[in-house]
Amino acid sequence: MSATTANAGAAPAAPTQAGFRPPNIALTTLGLALASFMQVLDITIANVSLPTIAGNLGGSSSQATWVITSFAVSNAIALPLTGFFTRRFGERKLFMWATLAFVVASLLCGLASSMGLLVTARALQGFVAGPMYPVTQALLISIYPPHKRGQAIALLAMVTVVAPIAGPILGGWITDNYSWEWIFFINIPIGIFASLVVGSQLRGRPEKLERPKMDYMGLMTLIVGVGALQVLLDLGNDEDWFNSTKIVILAIVSVIALTVFVIWELTERDPIVNLRLFRHRNFAAGTAAMVLAYSAFFAVGLLVPLWLQRNLGYTPIWAGFATAPIGILPVLLTPFVGMYATRFDLRMVASFAFIAMAFTSFIRSGFNLDVDFNHVAMVQLWQGLGVALFFMPVLTILLSDLEPHEIAAGSGLATFVRTLGGSFAASLTTWGWNQRSTVHHAQLTEHIGAYDPAVLQTVDTLGHGDLQRGAVSLNQMISQQAAQIGFNEIFHLLGILFLAVIVIVWFAKPPFTAKLGGGAAAAGGH
Repeated sequence: MSATTANAGAAPAAPTQAGFRPPNIALTTLGLALASFMQVLDITIANVSLPTIAGNLGGSSSQATWVITSFAVSNAIALPLTGFFTRRFGERKLFMWATLAFVVASLLCGLASSMGLLVTARALQGFVAGPMYPVTQALLISIYPPHKRGQAIALLAMVTVVAPIAGPILGGWITDNYSWEWIFFINIPIGIFASLVVGSQLRGRPEKLERPKMDYMGLMTLIVGVGALQVLLDLGNDEDWFNSTKIVILAIVSVIALTVFVIWELTERDPIVNLRLFRHRNFAAGTAAMVLAYSAFFAVGLLVPLWLQRNLGYTPIWAGFATAPIGILPVLLTPFVGMYATRFDLRMVASFAFIAMAFTSFIRSGFNLDVDFNHVAMVQLWQGLGVALFFMPVLTILLSDLEPHEIAAGSGLATFVRTLGGSFAASLTTWGWNQRSTVHHAQLTEHIGAYDPAVLQTVDTLGHGDLQRGAVSLNQMISQQAAQIGFNEIFHLLGILFLAVIVIVWFAKPPFTAKLGGGAAAAGGH
């Protein structure tokens, strides 16, 4: 099946991937990091620009949300296909062509003259972005010597944290000062540079290619199942969940398609998505820990800006400034985490990270409506300590017992599950916050009587003599307090979840560097 397999006994022997080093490893790393940063950034950069985009293209706010949904759906479909693509084309070519295709898709997004064209271009952009992060991870691991691979993973982890934080701030600044099209046009020079640099630096990197047969049943059920599930999660809150016929139909389609997909892929001889990777203990435990912790982290990143804007009256830009300190410590500590974390039991490092993230969640569970900017920013800063120690150890653990040729596929599969976890977290936490806010609003108004003298006095004071306006103001105050209580409850639950992940990560078993660090660990090779 191999298209480039050398004949046995041929001389001289071709260099292995483990021994391959690019002419300029720093330049190669810069190209890989920029491409990954660009791809992750585009997940969130358009969020704050949706009202402007909808106004300029003549679309409604509900239509504008498809700019986000289309990217997420196609990205989720493409991620688990990374293993198939790398077997067929090799990591170097896949990275180059995916990055250039991302540039073309970005250009089409910026040139779109209607909402339909923009949504289509975003779907293409999301699909070609799918393999970029996993392949970048595999390439980084393969070009670094064993004792520096922790630094490579830590660098990629920093990108994963910082890019989503920078996205809304950068998107808002570009939209306010230039035009929304430039949030996509800025990808063009970055993508071209990254593709050309990595392509030239890794020219001559040995790769064994295969010609795997196309698993059409797996591909079809993956597209239908994941597509329906992602749309369901994105539209659930707006459609009132299972009170909507649309959501019910999407749920049925998703369950049937994904059930068939899992059964088929586990029994297919050459599956398009290798679910058998979960036979590896560390991959299974590490992926489970990654999904749960990332979901909780994603929920924090979603709820805090929403709370700042809805309850405290922050503008989107100032909400971004208040939450941005979470990226400071990951940037500062990444080199040290990469160099020194592997000297310790990585389960201990990850456990400390989860404790730090749980601690900051419990602090937020005590927030009130009078909390100031500095307090919010300081809690974000300290959560960054947990984030800095979270991604690199868990990524190393989940990749540690994969065979060398399974790393790209494993990274794609883990990223896919992590992405779905983030989608579930986004839907469930916003739904839970709304539900608890409604419950507490009802509880707070139970003892407010229309003829209670104290209530009448409060309404009169709030309305400056206008009882109707005073009643509206009182209801708004109650709604804010109810939302605050619901916010606090959600963060108390998130703190417990972070602590629970500690138990899961200890199911992994050392050593965590054997196959990545061995002389034959041609990460991403086939």
